[in-house]
Amino acid sequence: MSSVPTEDANPQSAAYSSQSVDSMVRHGSALSLLTLTSRILGLFREMTKAALLGTSALSDAFSVAFMLPNLFRRLFAEGSISVAFIPTFKEYLLGNDREKTREFLSCIFTFLTFFVTLMVMAGVLAAPFIVRFFGMEEYDETVLLTRIMFPFLGFISLAALFQGVLNSLHVFTPSGLAPILLNIVVILCAYGLSPFTQNPARAMAVGIIIGGFLEAAIQFPFVIKRGQSFFFTDLKRAITNPGTRKVLRLISPTIIGMAAYQLNDLVSTVLAVRAGEGVVSSIQYSLRLQELLLGVFAVSIGTVLLPSLAEYAKSSQWDIYNKRLISAIDIIALITIPITFFSLVEGQSLIRLLFQNRNFDETSVSLTLSAFTFHMPGLFFIALNRVLAPAFYAQSDTKSPTLAGIISFVANICLAAILVGPLRGAGIALALSLASAVNTLLLLVFLRRNPNVALGTELGLSMVYVLKLIFISGLAVVPVRFFSPLLQVFFASRGRIISHGMPLAVNVIVYSLFGFAMLALTRDKNLFALVKMLRKKRRDS
Repeated sequence: MSSVPTEDANPQSAAYSSQSVDSMVRHGSALSLLTLTSRILGLFREMTKAALLGTSALSDAFSVAFMLPNLFRRLFAEGSISVAFIPTFKEYLLGNDREKTREFLSCIFTFLTFFVTLMVMAGVLAAPFIVRFFGMEEYDETVLLTRIMFPFLGFISLAALFQGVLNSLHVFTPSGLAPILLNIVVILCAYGLSPFTQNPARAMAVGIIIGGFLEAAIQFPFVIKRGQSFFFTDLKRAITNPGTRKVLRLISPTIIGMAAYQLNDLVSTVLAVRAGEGVVSSIQYSLRLQELLLGVFAVSIGTVLLPSLAEYAKSSQWDIYNKRLISAIDIIALITIPITFFSLVEGQSLIRLLFQNRNFDETSVSLTLSAFTFHMPGLFFIALNRVLAPAFYAQSDTKSPTLAGIISFVANICLAAILVGPLRGAGIALALSLASAVNTLLLLVFLRRNPNVALGTELGLSMVYVLKLIFISGLAVVPVRFFSPLLQVFFASRGRIISHGMPLAVNVIVYSLFGFAMLALTRDKNLFALVKMLRKKRRDS
């Protein structure tokens, strides 16, 4: 039922598909380990925030203040790197002209530094006007926190550029280490500086700035080590460079789509602020859990996939391109669908275990659970979008995902505005999940219209594979629902870690055993490819 062809039907295709799955998992495994570490530390960062701030108005103030530089980071830094810089830089690398490559990097570095410096200055000056738009209860504090954290945009933009260079060279480890440093520094500052600041939010804001600087600093030596040196150049020369102009040309339509996506966050946050105290923070806690589950594998696959797809597209190896994309879709489904089912059943235990402490009370648990319940059904679609978008970017097609992003933005805003009234934070979460599904559907439609990407029957088989995983996950969750109440009674009144952690651990084991058993009985090709890779890795070590 997998989209991986059988050996009898096409031995060569089956061999490649197995190698494709093995290759992506092998290259993604090291990055996934670092990403897992980063996500866990990010979770600890949110746990720190939950313990110190809970779902108070001050917590909402920090969430909004940090969201603002993040919004521009995703729009101008990460967007330009993934959409336009990597495919263009790959062309320079394939041209084997070191001087032209160095000139291109210097021009991009100069232009990016100049542009984000202006953005940071504008953000700091305009903070009072921007924050007033949200109607914050802690208005003055939100303005101050925004001004403290806005320079984060400058540091993280340089970090994104360095990551793009390294990822184009198939070097992923430094980029995986960078966010780990950020999370560690924020946690240390939260506890270490709180006694010396007026409130813990300011201590965390200082940690954000220091961590952003370290994200760029840790990657820079690896860029130089790989022989990719660059320098500041004349601004006019930077803008008129052919490579810079191509990057700007590629990203121009994408900025419109990404602006729509970021406007999603902006409008959703405004709606959440006006839905009541703590709603913004509860949505952020829920999203942090979703990002933990998403980032462990899906983001790593997308990161590894883009440079490879770009190479296949530039060299017109469309058959390999198509098979690699299908393999990525199957792996995403294999990871996210079972996780979604389990999370929906065990969401409350997970939230109580991770967040319920000090200032995170029963009201906070209820608010976060309501958002988490409606965020999780969108996990598969969000993860799939992370894989489908690089398929367009690798071909320098930025218009298709841009159009999909604009349409999904309209859907999200309309749904959020309708649902926030009766459902509050849960309505905003449900709107995001539905909009993500709309985005996925549109990307698939646009992908099938591309004459070079002939997925055909393979895509249909992947959808059948998704249905198979839904059925298996639904069956595997039955024993969890049966045992969970019994385990909670047995471990009750033994402290938060034991009373919620032990039932959760047992249920993970039960669910995994049932799920793996059913996948093995159905002779799941992707599972077997994963097991084969792990055995080979263990044998080699």
